Amino acid sequence: MTETQLAPQYVKYTFFTVDPLWRGLSESEKKRSKEEFSALVASSNLLIRAYSLMGMRSDAELLLWLVSPDLEGINKFATLAMNTRLGQYLTVSHSYLAMTRRSTYIDEHSHENGESRTRIRPMGRKYLFVYPFVKTHAWYQLSLEERQRMMNEHFKVGHLYPEVKVHTTYSFGLDDQEFVLGFETDDPSRFLDLVMELRSAEQRPYTEKDTPIFTCLLGTIEEVLDSIG
Repeated sequence: MTETQLAPQYVKYTFFTVDPLWRGLSESEKKRSKEEFSALVASSNLLIRAYSLMGMRSDAELLLWLVSPDLEGINKFATLAMNTRLGQYLTVSHSYLAMTRRSTYIDEHSHENGESRTRIRPMGRKYLFVYPFVKTHAWYQLSLEERQRMMNEHFKVGHLYPEVKVHTTYSFGLDDQEFVLGFETDDPSRFLDLVMELRSAEQRPYTEKDTPIFTCLLGTIEEVLDSIG
């Protein structure tokens, strides 16, 4: 089966804060709640990655990155998660829903790893940087040829940073943003350099929004839950 024939995947980035009351529970109560939540993640058929944001932001402490073949899978997991003991103390602070699809610009451009953005394949790198992305209306009024030319420059810069793996997903009609971007790397300084270099790219003025940006640290679900309390 070719990439274009593969069914799209649904992708959900859910950021949580934890009610301080949970940290005031006894150690045995917290342990039971973490074990229950970890068991739910382990038993799920979805692709799930957990990240800690403790010390990174004031409005998010935990990220669950979910990949599902359908929306029902994401809906079911969210329902089960929020009905656990720990779930009763969790608040969703940010939520981004998207899908995979073949890039409009990929046909005239070859990625080194053959990326066509129809499959999410987490690399397991230590850090994940996530942000929603919106282009200006003026961008879509340009011809496809003009947009392709500017995106080729964008891709060329990206190839200078092979240590940074991008996951581009699409939210048109599904959520408030147009795209959700996730960048995996073991070296945050390389991601910083990449973002700084792209600030001077020709297509930059056509960016309407690319915040908030979340810095996330990968761990097992047990490690991530231990980090929050």
